[in-house]
Amino acid sequence: MDLNGIKFFDGAFGTYYYSKTSNTAECELANINDAQTVLKIHNEYIDAGAQAIKTNTYGANTLTFKDNLKEIISSAWDIAQKASERKNTLVFADIGYIPTDSQTAVQMYIENAEIFLSLGAKYFLFETLSEFEVIEPALDYIKNRRPDSVIVVSFAVSQDGYTKKGHYYRTLLQSADSNKNTDIVGLNCLCGPSHMLSLIKNLPPLTKRFLAMPNSGYPSTVNGRTFFQDNAEYFSDKLSEIYMQGVDFVGGCCGSTPKHIELAVKKIKALPAPQKCENIPSESAVPVKKTIYDIIASGEKIIAAELDPPADCDCSFIIDAAAQFKRAGCQIITVADSPLSRTRADSIMTAAKIKREVSIDVLPHISCRDKNIIALKGGLLAASFENINRVLVITGDPVSKTEHINADAVFNFNSFELINYISSLNEDVFSHSPFIIGGALNVNANNFDNELKRAQKKIANGASFLMTQPIFSNAAIENFLRAKRELPCRILAGIMPVAGYKNAVFLVNEVSGIEIPQSVIDSLKDKTPGEAAKISCDYSMTIIDKVYDAADGFYLMTPLKKTNITLNLIKRIENLKTNERKD
Repeated sequence: MDLNGIKFFDGAFGTYYYSKTSNTAECELANINDAQTVLKIHNEYIDAGAQAIKTNTYGANTLTFKDNLKEIISSAWDIAQKASERKNTLVFADIGYIPTDSQTAVQMYIENAEIFLSLGAKYFLFETLSEFEVIEPALDYIKNRRPDSVIVVSFAVSQDGYTKKGHYYRTLLQSADSNKNTDIVGLNCLCGPSHMLSLIKNLPPLTKRFLAMPNSGYPSTVNGRTFFQDNAEYFSDKLSEIYMQGVDFVGGCCGSTPKHIELAVKKIKALPAPQKCENIPSESAVPVKKTIYDIIASGEKIIAAELDPPADCDCSFIIDAAAQFKRAGCQIITVADSPLSRTRADSIMTAAKIKREVSIDVLPHISCRDKNIIALKGGLLAASFENINRVLVITGDPVSKTEHINADAVFNFNSFELINYISSLNEDVFSHSPFIIGGALNVNANNFDNELKRAQKKIANGASFLMTQPIFSNAAIENFLRAKRELPCRILAGIMPVAGYKNAVFLVNEVSGIEIPQSVIDSLKDKTPGEAAKISCDYSMTIIDKVYDAADGFYLMTPLKKTNITLNLIKRIENLKTNERKD
């Protein structure tokens, strides 16, 4: 049998194995320790009507099996081959998603592919993927070694169409579909059959054949164990509906048993051949990315002033300060997201209140810390309700165990991934009013070459402007000017006047990325608040003067509620802008 003669894949090996054996060890170990059970499960799926089975190697990689990976894969291959001989079934080398950094994962995917190729594998399934680029080198490797190989690339997405990495399923499928090395694309896992059906109905036109393997449903956890409902009748009905959408191959993922596959095979065989959809409705085109200059119609230099949300229930200070900044000439209020991991009011809600009460544009910071993908999307939806459609994406300071001894940091995304996730949402959920996305640029980085590469990646992922860390030194000024020459986006120069001597000493010693010349720190010692404010403003203006011509605007960080310092700088920048217009 070749690929043209099949349409039915098997179901989930792992969840079925656990339900049969109650063995909580990695099911891939059974290839060595319990080969008869592995063989029996393969045979059950084949007897149920599966024409293609997957090797029991979904989680087989060197992250989990460093010392015996080749033995586990080889054993799995031999068992699956033995099972396939009974009814001439195809065997797919199953390579699951590897959750590690990209560079390491690339090598691990190639390593797994090489082992399977050495065993004679022709059919490959890369499944439950959250991203695509990381497997492309392995696809090249397979096709170069075996040009007649058949490669399936399948993504795992939630009900709303996004992977755990924040990538949108339509974009991923189109990328895989356009890759010369893929033969079949598809979806599997995370979604139950009803939600996968909805996603498939909204697919753009694809050129490659399509594989759908939904979960049987959504699991429940009892006493620490995960269970799926016995819903074979329902699953088979929904899989039949999926098949009738013109899907080429169907099977099951988590929770699907031989019974699920058997009923689905019987029902689908009784159906008429589905009509292949040639003009599947496509969603609206990706909107043109806007830059922060769209906020200011004339394109003049932007003045943004940062305020920290309150740490209590009194927001009167931040509202009053925002109003003062607006009157002085500030055009955007940026709202920090619990800086230094000290709990403050939510940045989006605070920004919404400022926008309503002060009638000024706002830019809430969104940190990768504290929120998983569900909370992040929920916050962005709420921001959109309030007509807030611009955010500054930052990594966020790590949680201090001395500050919050029972609090754990949540980092579902890094800044690149979060920018990409919001950019993906712009294509779908926020297509009517896409978010303008900003990123951070550390001009104080020791390796600024690497920082520029990071900035370029942020821009590639969807950032249309950057805001720098505070500029204090001549080296930081040179880095800013270099960034303006080399990066294709708007950049706002970060200016952070210090409140006084103690504040300067604290910033240098306890806040990452802050470098203040010792001469400036010494000049603040033993000065009155008024004297310190003047020294700080004057020094900040020397920096502003040096970067003024290159900067697209200025990002002023208010020190310790010293609004008088920020007001002074806003007015002085406004004077520079006035003089520039006269010239």
